[in-house]
Formats: sequence, C-alpha cells, structure tokens
Amino acid sequence: MAHPTQLGLQDAASPVMEELLHFHDHALMIVFLISTLVLYIIVAMVSTKLTNKYILDSQEIEIIWTILPAVVLILIALPSLRILYLMDEINDPHITIKAMGHQWYWSYEYTDYEDLGFDSYMIPTQDLTPGQFRLLEADHRMVVPLDSPVRVLVSAEDVLHSWAVPALGIKMDAVPGRLNQTAFVTSRPGVFYGQCSEICGANHSFMPIVVEVVPLEHFENWSSFMLQDA
Repeated sequence: MAHPTQLGLQDAASPVMEELLHFHDHALMIVFLISTLVLYIIVAMVSTKLTNKYILDSQEIEIIWTILPAVVLILIALPSLRILYLMDEINDPHITIKAMGHQWYWSYEYTDYEDLGFDSYMIPTQDLTPGQFRLLEADHRMVVPLDSPVRVLVSAEDVLHSWAVPALGIKMDAVPGRLNQTAFVTSRPGVFYGQCSEICGANHSFMPIVVEVVPLEHFENWSSFMLQDA
C-alpha cells in the first residue's frame, strides 16, 4: 500500500514485481550517470574559455559517442526483454479467475469451481469502518492462495477497463469481446489494492480492485463457505 510522500514504487508482493523494481533501479542509475555526464559537459563548456583544436575534429570522439549509446541501450533492453518474457509466462496455474469489468464495478468468477462468483463494488465513504481506505475498499475481495500460480482472465462487458494491482506487477487491459490473460505468484500474505487504470467513464475512479492473499488452508475454508452461501 502506498503512503503519503512516498517516492518509490510499492513493496513487491510477487517475484515479477521484484524483478521490475530491480530493473527500475538499474535504469534509474544509468539515467543518473548520463545526466551527470551531460551536466558536467555543459558546465565545462560554459565555464571555460579554452579551446582544444584537436577536439574540434576528432574521429575518436565520434566513434565513442556512437558506440557508447548503443552499449547503454543494450544494457537497458536485455533486462527489459527478459522481464517481458517472464511476465508472459503462464505455466500450470493452480487456479483460474475470470475478472470482468463493468460500469463501474468488477465481477469475479472462479472457473475451477462450479458456482463460485461474485460482484465487487466499492464501499461508500459513509459505510467505511475504522482502518479501511477510502475509494479503495471493496465489499467482496478477490481471495487467492499464497505461493500458488494464479491465472487471471480479463475482459469487459461494456467499455475498455484495465485490471491493475501495482504490488503484484500486473496491469492487463479489459477489452469487450476479447479475453486477455495474465498470471502471478504471490510471495507473501496480505491485502493488495489496485484500481481500474483505463479512463472508462464518469465513475472510473470508483471501481477498486482488492486482492487478499491467504494461506491455502484459509483459501479452502473461504471457498467452501462461499459455495455454501451461494
């Protein structure tokens, strides 16, 4: 969960998000070094009156400033491609959940169970209990088991939506008539919040996503209770 004055990204709750955090720091360090070098060159050019006649026409410098950016781009592109392939991997999911976007709420269907599905609406501000987050709490959370590969099928009923949970490193567009899929493995229990990340209409900012990660035993108890209640 993000907090006020936070500068960095949210703490990772999945291996993919940990990789994204490492890549963010890696790219940021490269940008910092490039910015420092450019600033030094600008200050040196402005502050000195000396001119080196051998630098005015230098093949060596042209070779360096052609090869060096190519090397920098490779250092950024290779880790980026690796993470893209990791995010696209879906190997033997233990459970599949279908997330359907509506104006303006989410509905979830656990496809491995015969009749387990529910709608998830935002809790109005006047109904919040102490400790709950305004505009982020939902009346029904998407509950998933800990350390289990989870596949999420994402689509929409009406307009474009986007199912996003920053702590899990997930952002998948929900397109009407199209079924997109993503997957994640949670590395720690907790409650993780997200919101629709596509401008989908007047109540776009009022369709939160709440993912609750619990141990497998608690998940089985929850699913049994939900099936009995249905």
